[in-house]
Amino acid sequence: MSVRILTVEDDERIRTAVSLALQEEGWEVEETSNGEDALAAFSRQPSDVVLIDIMLPGIDGFEVCRKIRRLGDVPIVMVTARSDSHDVVAGLEAGADDYLKKPFDPKELSARVRALLRRSKSIGTPSNFSFDQLEIIADEGLVRISGKEVHLTRTEFKLLIELASNSGKVLSREDLLERVWAYDYFGDSRLVDVHVSRLRTKVEIDPANPRYVVTVRGMGYKLQTQF
Repeated sequence: MSVRILTVEDDERIRTAVSLALQEEGWEVEETSNGEDALAAFSRQPSDVVLIDIMLPGIDGFEVCRKIRRLGDVPIVMVTARSDSHDVVAGLEAGADDYLKKPFDPKELSARVRALLRRSKSIGTPSNFSFDQLEIIADEGLVRISGKEVHLTRTEFKLLIELASNSGKVLSREDLLERVWAYDYFGDSRLVDVHVSRLRTKVEIDPANPRYVVTVRGMGYKLQTQF
């Protein structure tokens, strides 16, 4: 089955270069130049990965990301020409799994897409977990807190599974980048921090004072088992 990638980029030169790089990997690429066309294309035929430029005419990239995230759990990569870290964090908080800054090496783009595709196929484990009021039914992809089901994105679920599988053990940001994003030589620790923050809003009663997913200063994160 072929891999289908949707690109949303208003700069024709960049859009063409990205498409050529992805097509060289044997992937099918659908190009769109604005958010409205991208949403129509995704609704018509969901993709395996979506690349979204932040600065778009009409609907901006953040809103496109939020709308696609509501439609499905496809891996999303935000692309930005800005160096402002606020845009990076805002893109991740909108539901993106990763981001790239322009200009970027087409080989790095392809490598990240391959990593996201590998991760998408690798999610799944027969183990289930229960920690006080937090219940993880991994083989069904379900998470409950105090008996109430919560929806996690694929990345948030994978992150929680990795922490639960190593409960009580501290995992560094580098460990989590490799285990969750399958990135062994690139990636930004902000990916981990923002996704941990988003995960806490869903599984913690008080995200500002986490009970389960705790920070170990100077080391990383762990899932707490003693209460």
